[in-house]
Amino acid sequence: MPPHIHPEGTTLRDPSKLFHQTDYIRRLIIASYWVIIILAIPLWWQTTSIERLSLPTSRVHAQAENKLRFPVHIKLESVQDASLPSALRHLLQDRIRRSPQAWKGLDVRVREVRDGQDVDAVEPADSYTIKADDGIPLVSQRQLTYPVRGGTLPILADALASLLVPPIDAHRVAQYSPRYRLAFTLLNEDAAAGKSISGWDISGAISRHLSPILSGLSVLHNFTIESQVQFHAPLAFSPTRLDKGYGLTPEDLTVFVNSAEWSLSSSVSNDPVLHFIVFIPSASRRPLQILDAHGLPSSSDAFLLPQWGGIVIYNPPPELDAHVQLPSSALNAVFSAFANQLLALLGVPGLPREMRTDASVLTGWQLDALLRRRALENAEGAQDTLESIVKLVDQIENMPVGQDVRGDVQDALTALDKMYASASASLNETLRQSADALTLASRAFFNPGMLALLYFPAEHNFAVYTPLFASAMIPLIAAAIREVSVWRKQRREAAQALE
Repeated sequence: MPPHIHPEGTTLRDPSKLFHQTDYIRRLIIASYWVIIILAIPLWWQTTSIERLSLPTSRVHAQAENKLRFPVHIKLESVQDASLPSALRHLLQDRIRRSPQAWKGLDVRVREVRDGQDVDAVEPADSYTIKADDGIPLVSQRQLTYPVRGGTLPILADALASLLVPPIDAHRVAQYSPRYRLAFTLLNEDAAAGKSISGWDISGAISRHLSPILSGLSVLHNFTIESQVQFHAPLAFSPTRLDKGYGLTPEDLTVFVNSAEWSLSSSVSNDPVLHFIVFIPSASRRPLQILDAHGLPSSSDAFLLPQWGGIVIYNPPPELDAHVQLPSSALNAVFSAFANQLLALLGVPGLPREMRTDASVLTGWQLDALLRRRALENAEGAQDTLESIVKLVDQIENMPVGQDVRGDVQDALTALDKMYASASASLNETLRQSADALTLASRAFFNPGMLALLYFPAEHNFAVYTPLFASAMIPLIAAAIREVSVWRKQRREAAQALE
């Protein structure tokens, strides 16, 4: 073949004879691309695959069938009729079963005690005592003094049912949390109008009115307290004008809190907050009263926002000077209302109206009923959450399930097992295990690794990868097919030449 002549007279070599244009080098370059692609496939598969560990589905479904049961041991003292314990037990079980707060989780046992000795040899860890006495019914820590006779058994059964399974307005009770922040705020609607309140003895008021309650509820919650004073807290609406002063209708109370203008939280925390507000109306809107459904002034100056907090409206007396401390007399009334609101928000049951008590704050009956109710709520919440996780994972095939999610699910199931084991021995331990189970189940359910944005259907993957790799793969595939065809042709020609 004659050499190529450049227009300027320079002689060029045949391109096919160049080093990088030889068949061997060209095929080696093409093969190197495919080697890199083949070696990268495992890495691509590992980095794009979804970790989906198996969950203990059978344990979750089996755990959902379990029901929390608490043994209730009642001892009758100083009774004359041996048939009373059995009759009382049947009446009490019937009352509990037919009560508005019906719950089949109480295993009631009634025993007779004579001369301080139990007739039954079994000694329970926790028990309640009913002492027969003809005086006024008196509730102590875990004792009830009551006139126990055959004719009073139905009334006694009603009283015991209200103590063991007290009626609770679940709508206003805050969701259970091991920790709460109590935020106390003194709000002056318009300090510029004059006669505003500049401060209050918050520490003394809390010590007198709330510390005994917080101490009694320490087995359920840890409390953090904060307080603040604000001098500009306008209402988002105009109160109703009255002959003397202004009024708040029931509709106004539902929108009383002005979240846009009031800065009620003064610290950053993930703990749920219960707010307690003393609202000081502007001097031009005093007295500000709460109206009932008929538009008449109510006798109360406090109201409750369910699951949020409580508010007390305080109208300073006209003779009060500007920028003074809230007087002690007002603090006693205000924090007495706050104490009742706190008990209502935390779900603490009240005692029957016909019974007196010698307990300073809470009786054992009230505390135990609250412990049982909270433990039951936590157990049901944990079971429902675990079942929801299993259903979601089964329904969404590409949902990732990592080791942290599976570990939380397994730990939640273990906490539930411990809760059932401790139900007959310790209410405090039962509540603690139920709270741990609910916390672990919720953490697994809201794990960021299970978010919908982290996984995609197969159609989405094809739509993303096809435009990205098709333009690069088509030339490589065509080059590989061409080189294979040339190689096979060369082999056939070489074989024919040998023949």
